[in-house]
Amino acid sequence: MPKEKPELSDAMRKKMSGKSHEKNPIIGTKFTIAISSAKGGVGKSTFATNLALALKNIGCKVGLLDADIYGPSIPKMFGIDEKPKTDGQKLEPINKYNIQCMSIGFLADQQTPMIWRGPMVTSAIKTFTQKVNWKNLDFIIVDMPPGTGDTQLTFSQDIKMDGAIIVSTPQEVALLDVKRGIKMFDKLGVRILGLVDNMSYFIGDDNKKYNIFGKGGVRKTAEEFKKEFLGEIPIDPEVGKSGDSGKPIVETNPDHEISKIYINFANKIKSTYL
Repeated sequence: MPKEKPELSDAMRKKMSGKSHEKNPIIGTKFTIAISSAKGGVGKSTFATNLALALKNIGCKVGLLDADIYGPSIPKMFGIDEKPKTDGQKLEPINKYNIQCMSIGFLADQQTPMIWRGPMVTSAIKTFTQKVNWKNLDFIIVDMPPGTGDTQLTFSQDIKMDGAIIVSTPQEVALLDVKRGIKMFDKLGVRILGLVDNMSYFIGDDNKKYNIFGKGGVRKTAEEFKKEFLGEIPIDPEVGKSGDSGKPIVETNPDHEISKIYINFANKIKSTYL
């Protein structure tokens, strides 16, 4: 006969929920905002970089932490090809576009795979949150990896997370993972600021709207989980070109319609916290 599973003590339950000990803020920052999805390929890094720049453009002091150890994107999207300086105790964030940045991609060749087990990932995350000399930031934007694994648990259980924005395409297969991510953050006590429908539609040369990945799925998910729906971001080739060139669209063309969408998101965040 199968053995009965032992009952969890109250202490163990609290530990699993991330509430067994006080969560520490990232030193040098006021508010930590995670950009997450639990699904890859939905534009989290594009969103994180442009949101960070939008917050800077409205007068906030901003940091950008690339927490995707296995697939860092910030070095490419910000056009950074240098290693951070260190005094032997702490790493200095690399300043680009007046944003303080840190990524595992700054410490290793971009084509080198990070073949690491969970404890090594956790150690790297703790280095970025405890041993980087972040300076007087209003916000640090954290570009989270896909999934609901070690990185998400480390942040949610150990770091004072002030909010998370969930980014997804409206496609059902993406929303399956998004729903898991929402439940994870709810279980771990992280406030979800809202959901964003990214790559929501495409306007063709005929000025018609094409819903390539479906329509309304993110809004319906927000309603299902009683979260705020923050809005839609359409597909625009200029966004991809800007990111690939290391010059995100909010930086190169702040008057672009999509840049204005990011500025709107930034104003909502600023008014919520500052």
